[in-house]
Amino acid sequence: MKSRYFICGFLMATVLGGQAPATLPNVVMIIGDDQAWSDFGFTGSPTIHTPNLDRLAAESAVYTRGYLPMSLYRPSLATLSTGLYAVQHKITFNYKPAEFPSDESRHRQKQIEKHFDGLPTLPRLLAEKGYQSLQTGKWWERPYTRGGFTQGMTRGGGHGDAGLTIGREGLRPIFDFIEQRGDSPFFVWYAPFLPHTPHNPPQELLDKYYPEKTHSIHLGRYWAMCEWLDQTCGELLDYLDQQGLSENTLLVFVSDNGWVQRTDSLIYPPLKTTRRTELSKRTPYEGGIRTPIVLRWPQRIRPKRDEQTLVSSVDLVPTILAACGIEPTNQMQGVNLLDQASLARRQAIYGEIYNRDPIDFPDSTSTLMSRWCISDRWRLVAHYVANIPDGEIKLKQDTSYLPDGEFELYDLFDDPQEAKNVAGAHPDRVEKMRKQIEDWWTKAGGT
Repeated sequence: MKSRYFICGFLMATVLGGQAPATLPNVVMIIGDDQAWSDFGFTGSPTIHTPNLDRLAAESAVYTRGYLPMSLYRPSLATLSTGLYAVQHKITFNYKPAEFPSDESRHRQKQIEKHFDGLPTLPRLLAEKGYQSLQTGKWWERPYTRGGFTQGMTRGGGHGDAGLTIGREGLRPIFDFIEQRGDSPFFVWYAPFLPHTPHNPPQELLDKYYPEKTHSIHLGRYWAMCEWLDQTCGELLDYLDQQGLSENTLLVFVSDNGWVQRTDSLIYPPLKTTRRTELSKRTPYEGGIRTPIVLRWPQRIRPKRDEQTLVSSVDLVPTILAACGIEPTNQMQGVNLLDQASLARRQAIYGEIYNRDPIDFPDSTSTLMSRWCISDRWRLVAHYVANIPDGEIKLKQDTSYLPDGEFELYDLFDDPQEAKNVAGAHPDRVEKMRKQIEDWWTKAGGT
């Protein structure tokens, strides 16, 4: 049964109390992997069954206009662990040693890793307050210690290695960590390899969707994977309840990037064709960068559903730090979502998209394909056309009448599918938002 907050629609947020509590909260961050913002019951999916996340949403502050600065998991996860944009943390690409065999690529990767090692990550900052932290699931920065976690599952693989079993093979490592941490407050990074490919859901879940609800086995598998993620989240939520930990735990839910499933894709096995549409993951469009952002902290955050306010994943680290009585670093540009006055002053949110190569450290523009800005109802995408490899980003509209096909402008309220580029009809707005992008880029340290 849906909460009255969802029946009544949008409610203004109220944070109960302005200061960090005397007892430090535990923190659990749940990070979905490759899932569209609309593929949850609480965001309106008529098909996908997500009762556990729906229950969480009913007890939480839910921002349906949440966004990710980048729509690719490694850079996105780096933002979630540092509170920085990619132009700041320099993680702009996925990396496995075999994919970049040249000496130059390996040298760039080592420079970027050295830069990341010096960043004050969320686990490192929480450790100063006595937190123990656990990494599970996706983690691209190889050993978990690189992120400052006190414990972890990923030992050295560029994708997550042993960490990728979490959720798919149960949650026992998380339960053991919580039970063995003593009296210390804890931070859990739960980033399961779900609903990410391989789309190989349990048969009983697949049977609910295919062929009952779709004639596409590929779509049925993806929908079932979304429910599998929901089931594992239910296990975690139930455990926190059973252990009496829910009341003093700040729980955050976000996805690392979007995914719009093709109905004709060969998913698993083998992997031979495009598995997603051209306008989702790795792009600056709604299907790639939008995500619900959910915050639950009983007695401290009042449940509400906000369908207007723009929030970003760069806000999550400052928000968590504020809840734990820790000041954000000067580099962090995100807003504390517990501070409604600061959030109300926000004028726009920003992001960036890069190609598949390591940046020419520290020059982030060497691989920059696009930067984007959303202000109120408008999204401007500014492309570096020369840096876009064939097939990397398919421009949604013919922009040949603009210099270098550079700008795309969309009215997200009247045109949520971003089907009509109206940049040519609004030159003043394009220029204003272009200037906003440049100002943000300069402040973030872009060159």
